[in-house]
Amino acid sequence: MSPTRTLIMGAAGRDFHNFNVFFRNNPNYEVVAFTATQIPDIEGRTYPTELAGKQYPKGIPIYAETDLLKLIAELKVDEVVFAYSDVPHEVVMHKASAVMAAGADFRMMGTRSTQVKSTKPVISICAVRTGCGKSQTTRRVSLILREMGFKVAAIRHPMPYGDLVKQAVQRFATYEDLDKHECTIEEREEYEPHIDNGVIVYAGVDYEAILRQAEKEVDIVLWDGGNNDFSFYVPDLEIVVVDPHRPGHEKSYHPGETNTRSADVFVINKVDTANAENVIKVRDTLRELNPDAIVIEGASPLFVDDPAAIKGKRVLVIEDGPTLTHGEMAYGAGYVAARRFGAAEIVDPRPFAVKSIKATFEKYPKTGPILPAMGYGEAQIRDLEATIAKADVDLIIIGTPIDLTRVLKIRKPAQRVRYELQEIGQPTLEDILKSKFGK
Repeated sequence: MSPTRTLIMGAAGRDFHNFNVFFRNNPNYEVVAFTATQIPDIEGRTYPTELAGKQYPKGIPIYAETDLLKLIAELKVDEVVFAYSDVPHEVVMHKASAVMAAGADFRMMGTRSTQVKSTKPVISICAVRTGCGKSQTTRRVSLILREMGFKVAAIRHPMPYGDLVKQAVQRFATYEDLDKHECTIEEREEYEPHIDNGVIVYAGVDYEAILRQAEKEVDIVLWDGGNNDFSFYVPDLEIVVVDPHRPGHEKSYHPGETNTRSADVFVINKVDTANAENVIKVRDTLRELNPDAIVIEGASPLFVDDPAAIKGKRVLVIEDGPTLTHGEMAYGAGYVAARRFGAAEIVDPRPFAVKSIKATFEKYPKTGPILPAMGYGEAQIRDLEATIAKADVDLIIIGTPIDLTRVLKIRKPAQRVRYELQEIGQPTLEDILKSKFGK
C-alpha cells in the first residue's frame, strides 16, 4: 500500500512534536505539508530536512492554514492531523467538518502515541487555558523541589520562531543564553523567571533529544506547558491549573479538557480576585470530570515596587501577549494593579498602535484597552516600542513576566507588576511533592 499522504495543522509546536515522535522515519506515512496559524510569519517556511529525516530530502513546506482546503485537493491529502492548542471545541469540529467535506480524514493524536517516556521522574504543569498561571505554578514547584535537595530543569513547551535547525535543542542558564539564541519576548517571558530562580531551562524543536540531554544533569524534569496543551512527556505527577475567571472553559476548549480529565492535582488559581460563585462552578466541573484529583486553591498576589506612583496617573497597561490574544483574557495583573492602586485612567492603546501591533488588535478585537506585549521577532518588538512611545500617558504599568526594558526602550516612567503563586489552605503543593518524592 502507498503511504498515507498526511497534512499536519499546527502552530510551530505540537505539530512538530507529533511529527518527530510518530511520523518521522515512519514508512506508512508521507507528510506532504504543515499548515500554521496563531504565530506571525511562520507560514512560507520549511520544516528542514535536518529535522524531518532522510525521507524528506527537501524538507516539508509550511503553508498558511487559510490555504488548507486548497492544499487537500492539490496535494491529494488522505489525512489531516489537528495539532495545536487553546481552541474552542466547536471551532475544532468546524475545521473537522471542512476537512471531511474536502474528502480527507480528520485525526487528533492522544497521549499514547505522542508522549515520550523519561528515565527520570517527570512533573507536568499544564492548564485548561492560556493565562491560568502555569508559569508561577511551575516556579513554585521548582523552588519546593530545590529546597528538598533535587536538581531540577524546566523543559518548556516549544516556541521555535527562528532557525529551526539551530533551535533543535536549546539550554538556557544565563541571560547571555537568551541573547545568544535571539529569544523573542514571548520566550523571554517564560525563561527569565526560571533563570532568576537558578533553574535551568530547556526548549527547542526535538523534544526527545531535549529530554535525553536534560536527564544527564537533573534529578527531576519539570514539563512547563504552553497554552492548554498536554505534556509531551509521560508524567509521574500531573498538575493542571484552572482559572475561575473563565468558568466552564475547563470543559469547552481543546485540549484543555484532556488535561482536566487526566490531572492528578488541580490548582484553582486567582481565587483572591475571582467571583466566589465562579470558584464553586469550577470545583463542580472538576468533580464531575475528574473526581479523584486533589484540588488546591491558590492566589496570585501582586507586588509593585512603588504602588503610590500609580495613584492619580493616566497609565498604559502592558500584559502578556498570548494571554490577551488567543487566551482571550481582556486583562491581567497589570490591569488589576492599575485599578487597585488608584490609576486615574487606563488609557486605550489602540489609537497609538502601529503596524503589526495594530494588526494584532484587528485580529483579536476582544483584547480591550490593554497593550499585548507582542514580540515574535525584531520588527514586532520595534513596533511595540513605537506604540509605547506614541502613547499619551503619565506612566507605563508592565504586567508581563519579564522586565521589558531588557529588550526595548521605554522612555516614560514605569512600574513593573510581579505575581507568584500562593496556596490557600491544605493540602499545599509542598505537602503533595513531599508525599510523592520525599527522600
